[in-house]
Amino acid sequence: MPLSWLTVLGAGMVVLHFLQKLLFPYFWDDFWFLLKVVLVGIRLEKYKKRGELVTVLDKFLSHAKRQPWKPFIIYEGDIYTYQDVDKRSSRVAHVFLNHSSLKKGDTVALLMSNEPDFIHVWFGLAKLGCVVAFLNSNIRANSLLNCIRTCGPTALVVGADLLGTVEEILPSLPEDISVWGMKDSVPQGVISLKEKLGTSSDEPVPRSRHVVSCLKSTCLYIFTSGTTGLPKAAVISQLQVLRGSAALWAFGCTADDIVYITLPLYHSSGAILGISGCVELGATCVLKKKFSASQFWSDCKKYDVTVFQYIGELCRYLCKQPKREEEKDHKVRLAIGNGIRSDVWREFLDRFGNIKVCEFYGATEANISFMNHTGKIGAVGRTNFFYKLLFTFDLIKFDFQKDEPMRNEQGWCIHVKKGEPGLLISRVHAKNPFFGYAGSYKHTKNKLLCDVFKKGDVYLNTGDLIVQDQDNFLYFWDRTGDTFRWKGENVATTEVADVIGMLDFIQEANVYGVAISGKNGNNRNIQTIEVSVGERRI
Repeated sequence: MPLSWLTVLGAGMVVLHFLQKLLFPYFWDDFWFLLKVVLVGIRLEKYKKRGELVTVLDKFLSHAKRQPWKPFIIYEGDIYTYQDVDKRSSRVAHVFLNHSSLKKGDTVALLMSNEPDFIHVWFGLAKLGCVVAFLNSNIRANSLLNCIRTCGPTALVVGADLLGTVEEILPSLPEDISVWGMKDSVPQGVISLKEKLGTSSDEPVPRSRHVVSCLKSTCLYIFTSGTTGLPKAAVISQLQVLRGSAALWAFGCTADDIVYITLPLYHSSGAILGISGCVELGATCVLKKKFSASQFWSDCKKYDVTVFQYIGELCRYLCKQPKREEEKDHKVRLAIGNGIRSDVWREFLDRFGNIKVCEFYGATEANISFMNHTGKIGAVGRTNFFYKLLFTFDLIKFDFQKDEPMRNEQGWCIHVKKGEPGLLISRVHAKNPFFGYAGSYKHTKNKLLCDVFKKGDVYLNTGDLIVQDQDNFLYFWDRTGDTFRWKGENVATTEVADVIGMLDFIQEANVYGVAISGKNGNNRNIQTIEVSVGERRI
């Protein structure tokens, strides 16, 4: 009799297994991923209940004590341990303590390329409780001035290779901004930070100077190219940094991984997911000043890289390279990023070995993100009933002629059907806030939709069109507004038109995006420009 029951039980388990595979093929993938999401939330709640909030900086300082000799940054062959970065960043903090009037809560703008001193200055200022604004190292002149004025810094720290860029705008900078250069010899009007670092103390900075009382307090400003003009300074809270730093862990990274970062640190992917993600794990990162397709796989082999970050263009560049031995002779197991096209994704997997591509969706200022935890080619993420309970988002119909969401006769927004592109919106509430932009209530307000499905509700308009298929996978479709994507950057067509319009012989300029075969990004990849010169239209 017991044997018959065991037989029935065994048969039942087999049947249930096959039914689960047939009807719910992604059940266990979803379950384990959601468990990780819940664990991150529980950990954040624990921090709150302790009354002593733990930030990414606190985690870094903890690693510096527990594993001081472990490599944190590898840059151009040089190794910087957790202790090295801790001491160097303390030197930066003491320079500003002794030679400036910086205080907790002040904003300091940082204009530097990818290099260890970017992290030293960032962490050093964080030890003083300052808000750090990351400036795009590629912008110049009026665009750079606009970014500096927008974030309202007390000081500006400039890398040695970018001092010439700042020298051009020095006469136009507000007088109350002190400018510091990471070079011994600096232009007139600039203070040499590098010179003062030589005699600065590396003693620990008291924690009281950077302790935070609220995870919603501002930590960073990261500039994002908007859909209608010049870059805007997205407010990044301590909460957002903690959430973003958990992404590598959620995708399966560990403290034993070596993460290759070629993305610019002035963007959230490089700084928060990359550097802060390594801090969260206690891992090592190999930092590259600029991405090089020809050196990529040789670097991966040389430094035993196991994880790298990408944008879609990066993977396409790798696929365009001539074949070489190193491209399969490596230890890389994960590629984490966004924007990879389906055809490039397939080619990448076929060519470069057993690497899991972990695609995600997110925006610097957004309060919603998705992660493709199954490896489904082309998808930016996946949703289900339980995920929507944790993060309330919807896909709604969008009127392209009016450039606004469609509403029914009652004035409510309209859900799209599965398989139909819809505008992604995410509900804003106390536990899932939208922090907006620095210095512009108008820009913050314009990102919000009110009275969407009922009176009084508020949603963030991401500006992105997403498609949800029958299996609940999510696919990026396009971006609303006047932007095009080029070499990994979103570019506002109005900004290009404004620059062209500065030429005195141009009467009118109109810029719009068109598709370029073989290029990554959305459906509008590069600008077509129409200008009026006198009576002629070109």
